[in-house]
Amino acid sequence: MKLDPGSFRDPAGRILRSGDRILRAIYPAGAKAYEAARDAGVLQSQVEKGRLLPFQEIPTAGFVADGPMPRYLLEHPRIEFVSYPYEWPFSALKAAALLQLDLNIDLLASGFTLCDATAYNIQFQGTRPVFIDHLSVVRYEPEQGWVGQRQFAMQYLGPLLLWAKRGIAPHAWFRGSLEGIPPEDLARLLRLRDRFSFNVLAHILGPAAVHRQSLKRELGAPPPKERALPLRNFEAMLRSLRGYIAGLRLPSAKTVWGDYAGCNSYDEARRGAKHAFIAKHVGATMPKVLFDVGCNSGDFSQTALHHGAGYVVGLDFDFGALEAAFARFDAAKAPVLPLWLDATNPSPSQGWAGTERRSLNDRANADMVLALALIHHLAIAKNVPLDMAVDWLMSLAPTGIIEFPDKNDVMVKELLRARPDIFPNYTEDAFLAHVRERGEIVDQQHLGEQGRFIVAYRRS
Repeated sequence: MKLDPGSFRDPAGRILRSGDRILRAIYPAGAKAYEAARDAGVLQSQVEKGRLLPFQEIPTAGFVADGPMPRYLLEHPRIEFVSYPYEWPFSALKAAALLQLDLNIDLLASGFTLCDATAYNIQFQGTRPVFIDHLSVVRYEPEQGWVGQRQFAMQYLGPLLLWAKRGIAPHAWFRGSLEGIPPEDLARLLRLRDRFSFNVLAHILGPAAVHRQSLKRELGAPPPKERALPLRNFEAMLRSLRGYIAGLRLPSAKTVWGDYAGCNSYDEARRGAKHAFIAKHVGATMPKVLFDVGCNSGDFSQTALHHGAGYVVGLDFDFGALEAAFARFDAAKAPVLPLWLDATNPSPSQGWAGTERRSLNDRANADMVLALALIHHLAIAKNVPLDMAVDWLMSLAPTGIIEFPDKNDVMVKELLRARPDIFPNYTEDAFLAHVRERGEIVDQQHLGEQGRFIVAYRRS
């Protein structure tokens, strides 16, 4: 078993991996808190409610791994794809925030709470969030108040407010500042009308003022005395915050590709041929995990699911399209996770020692990739050389389908309309040659006259 490089901050325990097996080592520092939560039945209760990742205690006898010997070992089911808050669309971040609050409220009824509020303790199974850190469940101590208040504001409330009130997606800020958006920074961006809320005052403006005062405090001066937070008051605070977040909505704004599924260069015949091609090759591959890069609202993710894909990670740059995909697959309870991706600047490896949060490519565990209506945006809109675009797409999975629209395509003409054509090597022949250099072309098809060209590959 190898220690997970992203699990090191809590001395109570660490995550270990070996192939598809995921174990949680609980060390002596965390044993008492774990025993209390386990023996009270609160962990199993939350598992049964679907909020907490299932677990099973396994023997420690004969266990060998990096690090100290654990007091307990828990085995967990594997999450199909690990994602991070700076990749979640608005609806996913909101769902994660509501889960965190619901879990904490429910725990309080049994005299327990969460010792932190980090969004990195939540993962997604399809569109359903699940809490994954069992060692965060501890007994509630009124004199400690809400320990995770600032963390919740930075990683949930702040990003959601920035998005809902100012129309600014927080991803670049969140990815650059992994701990989230500090209340004292967000407070400067809120308009007067955004401030008229008890929850904004209690969790953003108030803490921001306290932070400013702390900077003025003389060196060595004692910090302000913490006031006890009775359980009943704490629960009321969390319920109020839950109601406020549940009411947040994205401002209505048209996005570039939000209506692409209904407004593109396809007629029904060519669209049907494309669905049939995907159905044929997904059915032949039966991928356990499939990446749909440029998924838009998920039409072809749906086709992949219907023909044998076990789990789909949909990746797109357009937030409007991602919201449509999230709503669609959430309503269907389908195993599809829509995530934000800038294909020319995908999530890097970062955090402590550059390994705490892994890059997209390091997490790429797909058996198959769909890259439809995408490569012209990389090669023409973003000036990525065609061979490099093909190389990156094929690196994501050993098999896949890539669509190539040539310069006669309506959407390619639109990209070239306002700029000179400096892409003499953007041709169908060059595209085929680049694919063949990296693998075998299993199948290919033109989607009607002057239509797009689509290939199925198998990587060498």
